[in-house]
Amino acid sequence: MDTHADVKIPVGISECLLGERVRFDGGHKRNRFLTDVMSRYFDYRPVCPEVLIGLGIPRKPIRLVATDKGTRVRGVQDDSLDVTEALAAEADKALERMPDICGYVMMQNSPSCGAFRMKRYGENGYPLDSEGIGAYAERLMELHPLLPVEEAGRLTDAGLRDNFISRVFAYHDWKTSVEPDPTPAKLVDFYSRYKYQVMAHHVPSYQSIGRLVAQAGTRDIHELCNEFLTAFMAALSHKTTRKSNTNTMLHLRGYLRDLLDGNEQQELSEVIDAYHAGDVPLVVPLTLLKHYLRKVDNPYLQKQTFWAPHPEKLGLRNANV
Repeated sequence: MDTHADVKIPVGISECLLGERVRFDGGHKRNRFLTDVMSRYFDYRPVCPEVLIGLGIPRKPIRLVATDKGTRVRGVQDDSLDVTEALAAEADKALERMPDICGYVMMQNSPSCGAFRMKRYGENGYPLDSEGIGAYAERLMELHPLLPVEEAGRLTDAGLRDNFISRVFAYHDWKTSVEPDPTPAKLVDFYSRYKYQVMAHHVPSYQSIGRLVAQAGTRDIHELCNEFLTAFMAALSHKTTRKSNTNTMLHLRGYLRDLLDGNEQQELSEVIDAYHAGDVPLVVPLTLLKHYLRKVDNPYLQKQTFWAPHPEKLGLRNANV
């Protein structure tokens, strides 16, 4: 049921993560998961905003400084150097150069590209808090709020890794299957494939998005699609949990109620319970559930993205989280 097309998805990335020596110290931060694994599926569009604004390699370090005029990006050794607006402007240019990107991987702890909980300093030079966002990353996310964005360092977390890659594949699916020529039928077909995946991420969204899609054919399709996509990407931003995945599998098991004998029902229940208890990874009950669902000649079930929100070869559902 792994139906992902053999097409690489355009994804923006901090250039140093690909092994390019563009860091302030002339080094790089090559991330082997991104270069050796995800490069089979992602077509990277590398950007180093600090180099693009002319800071050079190597260069004097910069950092986030909290001021009475907001957070600024200033030189560590030369406080008169302020590149806040220049870095933000590079985000505008980046999205003009690569409007087709479906995700972005940022370099953590970077005053330009750090996307989450960046260290800020006071004007006295002392550490203040961890409430900052890199100037380039902040502007890019402001311009493109639905774009899946993650930091390379956070991809070591199995749950965050699964969530980010799932969102990238879903967003690419939308941009290629619906966005170019939206119709009520395409919207309904798209959500019919993602219903159980949305359920696994966020049940309230599963319910509200269903009501939204029911309006297809009665509202302006472009307005409806914009509202749908906002709700859809927000739903997928919620991490799945053992509880939510278990709930989704129990719903899917309902299709087998009259097709399995007593021993098969017991086996399936025991495996789902073992996953819920944390004893086995998600791939175990999913494999058995898919095996039994072959008894059901139901295209609606077979095309559910819940089975494989990303290529199964990645093995992301083998992690026991």
